[in-house]
Formats: sequence, structure tokens, C-alpha cells
Amino acid sequence: MTRSSPVWLPIGFAIALIGIGFKYWQLPADQAVLPAALCTPGLAAVAVVAMLLRAFGTGRFLRVWLWAALAVPVAVVLRHLLAGDAAMVPWPRELWIATMLGLGASLIGTVIGSLLLLRSSRRPQ
Repeated sequence: MTRSSPVWLPIGFAIALIGIGFKYWQLPADQAVLPAALCTPGLAAVAVVAMLLRAFGTGRFLRVWLWAALAVPVAVVLRHLLAGDAAMVPWPRELWIATMLGLGASLIGTVIGSLLLLRSSRRPQ
């Protein structure tokens, strides 16, 4: 696999999903209140994954930013689907909060990764 292989973005997404979801999925329902439940090192994992994907030149800025950011709302949806409490959740509010947190963390990582990529002599064409 080369750096430009399209498989790196889904791999990064899976790593970010596990990073953000691992602790969040284990929280009891009364402690899984957003945004506090997601303000964990998992958001740092999303930022680091975005930074590495961008710094290694695996994709353009927008694609890397959105792929990494998507992991946060997917983690929230998976929690509710697997926990079986989907009917008791204010979905639009929680999805909005998770999306904003994901976009913010991913943006920070993608910007840092872009700065590192600018310093690299092996930028993608």
C-alpha cells in the first residue's frame, strides 16, 4: 500500500471511531450526557488521526477533515443503537453536538497535519 492508497482514510476513520468510542460506549446512561461525555482523550485521538492522515499526504484537506470528523457522530449513533435506548434520545441535539465536536477536533488535527505536510519534501501532487 502506498500513501496515496484510498484505503488509508477508512483505516483512519476506524481508528478514530475506536479512539472516541471506547470510553464513551462504556459509560452508564446517566453519565453519557453530551458534550461532557465526549470531552475525553478520545477527541485527541480524532485530532491525532486527522493530523497523521494529512501529514502523510493520504488525502486532500477536506476529505481528511470530514473522514476523521465523521467518527464522533458515528460513535454516538452506535452507542444508542447497541444500547437499545434509541427511543429515549434527543437525536438531532446529540448528533449536532457530536458533529460539532468532531469537526472541531478534526479541524485542529488537519490544520497541524497540513503544516507538517508543507514542511515535507514528499507532498502529494
